[in-house]
Amino acid sequence: QRGVAVLTESMEERARELGRYIVENGSTVRAVAQKFGLSKSSVHKDVTSRLYWADRALYEQVRTVLEENKRERHLRGGAATREKYRKIHER
Repeated sequence: QRGVAVLTESMEERARELGRYIVENGSTVRAVAQKFGLSKSSVHKDVTSRLYWADRALYEQVRTVLEENKRERHLRGGAATREKYRKIHER
């Protein structure tokens, strides 16, 4: 069918695996990408678009975690910057 994305079983399973990891660990897309050796774009596509069609319940759980991460990212960024400058000034 034209215009209809067809998911292979391996793509669906990868999306589920990434989704389960995010939910179990509260991970960020960046952390999952690094752990699984994928790009952030691939992880994001899998857990938003593909997972929506493969496993709607898991998709909703992942969405909750990603929304929480988004709300907290300014805190993580500030902590990383603080740590960076702390190390520089210790020298």
